Amino acid sequence: MKKFNIRKVLDGLTAASSSPATAQSGISKENDAVQETLQSEHFQLCKTVRHGFPYQPSSMAFDPVQKILAIGTQAGALRLFGHAGVECYCQHESGAAVIQLQFLINEGALVSALADDSIHLWNLRQKIPAILHSLKFNRERITYCHLPFQSKWLYIGTERGNIHIVNVESFTLSGYVIMWNKAIELSTKTHPGPVVHISDNPMDEGKLLIGFECGVVVLWDLKCKKADYRYNYDEAIHSVAWHHEGKQFVCSHSDGTLTTWNVRAPAKPGQIITPHGKQPKDGKKPEPCKPILKVEYKTTRAGDPFMILSGGLSYDTVGRRACLTVMHGKSTAVLEMDYPIVDFLTLCETPYPNDFQEPYAVVVLLEKDLVVIDLGQIGYPIFENPYPLTIHESPVTCCEYFADCPAELIPALYSVGSRQKRQGYSKKEWPISGGNWGQGTQSYPEIIITGHADGSIKFWDASALMLQVLYKLKTAKVFERARGKEEKPSADIVEEDPFAIQTLSWCPESRMLCVAGVSAHVIVYRFSKQEITTEDVQLLEVRMQCEFGDGDSPDTGGEQTPTLPTPGVSSSPQESDPPTQPSTGSNSSDGPRDNIPCLQVRSSPLKQSPGYQVELVIQLVWVSGEPPQPITSLAINSSYGLVVFGNSNGLAVVDYLQKTLLLNMATSELYSPSEPYQRQPRSPRKARQPSGALCDSNDGSNTSEDRCKSPTSDAKDNSFTRSRSSSVTSIDRESREAISAFHFCESFPRKMDSLVSPCLLVGTTQGSVMMVALSLPPSGEQRLQQTVGISSCGTLVDLKGGILTMAILDATGALLPPSYEPWYDPNASEEEREKSRRRRPASPPSSQEGQDSQFAVLCSEKQAKVLALPSQTRIHKHNITETSFVLRADVVQMAGANCIACFCANGHIMTLSLPSLRPLLDMNYLPLTDMRIARTFCFSNVGQALYLTSATEIQRITYSQETCDNLQEMLSELFTPVETPEAPNRGFFKGLFGGGAQSLDREDLFGETTAGKASRSLAQHIPGPGSMEGMKGAASGVVGDLARARVALDERGQKLGELEERTAAMMASAESFSKHAHDMMLKYKDKKWYQL
Repeated sequence: MKKFNIRKVLDGLTAASSSPATAQSGISKENDAVQETLQSEHFQLCKTVRHGFPYQPSSMAFDPVQKILAIGTQAGALRLFGHAGVECYCQHESGAAVIQLQFLINEGALVSALADDSIHLWNLRQKIPAILHSLKFNRERITYCHLPFQSKWLYIGTERGNIHIVNVESFTLSGYVIMWNKAIELSTKTHPGPVVHISDNPMDEGKLLIGFECGVVVLWDLKCKKADYRYNYDEAIHSVAWHHEGKQFVCSHSDGTLTTWNVRAPAKPGQIITPHGKQPKDGKKPEPCKPILKVEYKTTRAGDPFMILSGGLSYDTVGRRACLTVMHGKSTAVLEMDYPIVDFLTLCETPYPNDFQEPYAVVVLLEKDLVVIDLGQIGYPIFENPYPLTIHESPVTCCEYFADCPAELIPALYSVGSRQKRQGYSKKEWPISGGNWGQGTQSYPEIIITGHADGSIKFWDASALMLQVLYKLKTAKVFERARGKEEKPSADIVEEDPFAIQTLSWCPESRMLCVAGVSAHVIVYRFSKQEITTEDVQLLEVRMQCEFGDGDSPDTGGEQTPTLPTPGVSSSPQESDPPTQPSTGSNSSDGPRDNIPCLQVRSSPLKQSPGYQVELVIQLVWVSGEPPQPITSLAINSSYGLVVFGNSNGLAVVDYLQKTLLLNMATSELYSPSEPYQRQPRSPRKARQPSGALCDSNDGSNTSEDRCKSPTSDAKDNSFTRSRSSSVTSIDRESREAISAFHFCESFPRKMDSLVSPCLLVGTTQGSVMMVALSLPPSGEQRLQQTVGISSCGTLVDLKGGILTMAILDATGALLPPSYEPWYDPNASEEEREKSRRRRPASPPSSQEGQDSQFAVLCSEKQAKVLALPSQTRIHKHNITETSFVLRADVVQMAGANCIACFCANGHIMTLSLPSLRPLLDMNYLPLTDMRIARTFCFSNVGQALYLTSATEIQRITYSQETCDNLQEMLSELFTPVETPEAPNRGFFKGLFGGGAQSLDREDLFGETTAGKASRSLAQHIPGPGSMEGMKGAASGVVGDLARARVALDERGQKLGELEERTAAMMASAESFSKHAHDMMLKYKDKKWYQL
């Protein structure tokens, strides 16, 4: 017979009607009393900033006057960097790889060439750069671009060997074309290959140097439209560099050679060197080396020139890392890099190519790093990089975001983190120093914590749209490291990255940190400003075993003894000292592994620097040949001194003050309300082995019964045997129901309680929410001696889908955060500790008899529910999604109120009001293209959120309308008005005898009047889309931001147009004045002065 459930009937009535009749006496009043201030207009989604190293970089450019660096990527992204904190991200819509970048130096503009044969002009004079013009080539593939300094004509080399010329102001093609067959000798029978280099002679703008892949270099006379000289070498060319006087140039080749040519002697190279080749004694050619991919030739007034090159190592250096070679005079320095080199640029004092270059630094773009080398100091030290480019130093495995933290946290973390900095950097200022910070008004502290595959945890200052690493914690230091493959512990459950961080729980107020790793280990840390040496790391081993085995038996892993003390009965304190050595489990080859942890805690003393210091290590052990299950949920509470963690076997509660295990029970046992129960064994066994076992590993001679004592074994006398009905056994549930969420709170543990007390909410992957009551001893000495009492209060409510987040609100709808203990330094003197140490806040006011004074907010993968407490009546319910599921949900504070923020697997980002669960925002915003996004997405207070958009980059977004409105002010400025340096002085004799730089009227040569029009089918001009319709259509994100930028640009263009009209009017006026003046002059020309 089906059970009649009165609560479900009540739930149905509540859902069908908002009539207060179904609720207890306090509910109807609360529905009216809770004034919800959040409305839909408070919410808007847009991307704010992107931090980290550009993923898969492909090209780079530098503006030597503005001092801005641009990096293009294989996915069509552009990242621009100025001084520390000045960063910008934009994206080409096509997503094609950026093959080359060229700044219009000191003009606030950038040209990008893409692998899809398009070129784009970016306006950098606005905070969110936008494309002004695009040109898409139809018949030819772009291979190389060159834009001379202070020129508006861009040379574009193609795969066919031709060179086209583009006016960067109008983005139109000139009719002037240099065809490959005109450039090379007519006697040449083969095609010279793609254009790999274009540059003009530094001293003569009318002479263009063209490098073809096959090894042919041509000096082309632009005016005469013919080749002046041709230079032939039988090895393929990779790059070409001029001497600033324009009389010599250097080519780098595929056989590791450098050839130096005199411009007027094309017959043979003036010099051939192989920088890394072994010189044979018999005068033969040196052995070929790897290709020199790029060479730069930079001169100095005072000394020898610099020749800088990448590649060119000999073939016998197999496995050697990529190198940058700096040749200066007779010295050659080979600088090893951590990753392959993508590109490098030499930074020089002057933007003029015809002056002494005076190089001072080299920017080296690596596949996963950006390095800047100081050429002015002995040993070529690197500059300390101010950008947050080390997010991916080890792969990110988890991420948490905390906005509006306590103000003193960032200085505290910075002070301990500043001691970790490397030494030996260049003493000079970071040379990429352009741009200005934004003028944002939002100044609340923000911290991002990233957990990594190598067991490290990084704390980042994320305030004011910037990112700076504060402190790095290495959790792997707690464990012994295997020195070789032979010594690898056989108990490892993961081959690679055994220390990887899986999840973390952090209390900003108390600074307590708890981390869980993939090897089923949990580490509790305290923050201290003093260095200590820990002789023995405190270790606790926990045996969590699955309740199920083969068949339908719910009991294979030994009998479960009661682990819950009855209310009012205190459990015995732990008798043995906390174990510090690994337990003597069986790991013999002939028997299954048992009672051994996956990692071995170090036995030698551990020196702990100021910062986070280990308080306790908890390890799950192997059970009868089965490895421990991964930890799926974790929470710490500094006020109660408890850590709780769960997995698919159940949950465990640890008292980190007493270093004891308080509770270790299967998930299914939580379904049973308050009184502990004892399950009857299926078959007789010799000894009963408690599941809530704290294994004392100090004495290896003990039997398992003696070694493993349940800390709550005294409660057995008060327990009674009960059989559970089929509705609460987990036989009808999935066998692997895991714990998915925890929430410590001060609430009403049981239905109709009148007093609040410490509680723990437990959520499972099957959508059940259970309440566990905590009975804490008084503070002080008693807290360290008496055991914390724990009792289950059974199921509170069931939801569809796994539980993601839980929270408690008071009767006014204000969030009641978990209580905490303010931070104190554990290593300070007793007096100082007592000054700063205050016990947990007093409990909230108790409920009046029969009245509800709290709301429990519960959100799962499918729905959200709000319950009134203590009556446990459902007030509101909202089905978030039917066809998808929620990946991340957080109860967040925004605009002085609270809401639930959700991110769905179908890309939707939603917010729901509290407590009524009204939908406030629902936008299809972020397609789940990568599981990395699902793993790292997190919401924070004040409308902030973030996720890892690639292996190396964090993307921050906002769901706050206010932040979206203020974004322009908050973003940094890339372009700042700077005077262009004066051109080099030609000198009297050079001016007299024509030895100086020769200028060229390119307008006259390439303009339509002389060169004619280019073929229309060659390339298609696409104006930058800046219409209002485009802006309305773009809901948010970069597209919306670009549209707004384009509208602003249009307005600016309109103003410029008006300025142009005014200028034209002034010119007409001036012309009229000139005409009148001329007429006057003619009138009085022949008159004497006395006739006037």
